Formats: sequence, C-alpha cells, structure tokens
Amino acid sequence: MTVIGITGTLGSGKGTIVEYLVKEKGFIHFSVRQFILKEISKRKLPENRDSMVIVANDIREKNSPSFITDQLYFQSQESGKNAVIESIRTPGEVESLKSKGRFYLFAVDANPKVRFDRIKLRNSETDQIDYQTFIDNEKREMTSSDPNKQNLIKCREMADFLFMNDGSIEDLYLEVEKVLTQIIEIW
Repeated sequence: MTVIGITGTLGSGKGTIVEYLVKEKGFIHFSVRQFILKEISKRKLPENRDSMVIVANDIREKNSPSFITDQLYFQSQESGKNAVIESIRTPGEVESLKSKGRFYLFAVDANPKVRFDRIKLRNSETDQIDYQTFIDNEKREMTSSDPNKQNLIKCREMADFLFMNDGSIEDLYLEVEKVLTQIIEIW
C-alpha cells in the first residue's frame, strides 16, 4: 500500500491531482479539509477559511502537529488500498507520514493570478473572497515557526515531487503519470 500526500497553495491543483489518482488509479481519498469541516460543524462555526485555520491549529495544538493527518493515515491503513491524503500543511505532518514508510509527498503550485481565477470558478464556501484577501490568506499560511500552524514553504521543500501547474489539466495529468511511473520503479 502506498500513501501520497498532497501539499500546495490555494487553487494550485491539489484537488485535480486527487481526482486523477482516484478516478484513474483507484486511490482512496482522505481529506484534511473534510476532517476540519466536520469539527467546524460540531463547534457551530461559520464554514470559511478563517474557521478552518483556527480549528486546524487548535486541533494540532491540543494533540500534535500531525494529529489530523495521522488520523487520516490510520483510516487509509484500514482500507488496505493505495491512498491520497489532501492537504498537508505542516512540516510535522510530513515528518510523521514519511516515518510510516511508502509515503510520497507531492507539492503543487501555480501563478497566483491563475490560482485566484481557478478558485473563483470552483466557487466553494471558502472561496468567496477578493484577490487581496486571497493573497493575505496565502501569506498567513506560507511560513510559521509554530509547529502547529501552516508552513507551506517548508512542506514544499520537503516534497518528493513538485508540479508547477500553470498549464492545462491534461499537462498536469501527464506530469503526475510520469511521477507515478518513477514511484513504481522505486517500489
């Protein structure tokens, strides 16, 4: 069984990679976002990016920096199938998952304007923001010395594979397929 983690900036294509792995390669998807949204609902908070960050940081602080992804990893083990965990946001999550073996971290990024246009099209409950808010949210998540908070730059540095996703979905799928071929050779 192999587990792939996905990290990346907002609107970069994390979900597109997940969709490919699930539909074309039979992976099972485990979502940090859904895990956090369930907790937001329990706490009766608004479903927005601020609540997601606050709740995720609180869960990590009360448990461990890797608590959320560890829970998803345990669920993936129970499935016995190849799995993808989306979205890895702290170095502690990466370290914990890598320590478990047969784990690969994919990082994905794209030009900020391209990503903003994508989230406007996606139009989820957390995407109802203007461009400046988009940039401000991203800055908040890029670096932190607190192990319980998002540090996307460090996660990207820890990635096994990086995808620059400024092109088409088909281009991204081709790049993912090349990496999957490399991973299979490593096995």
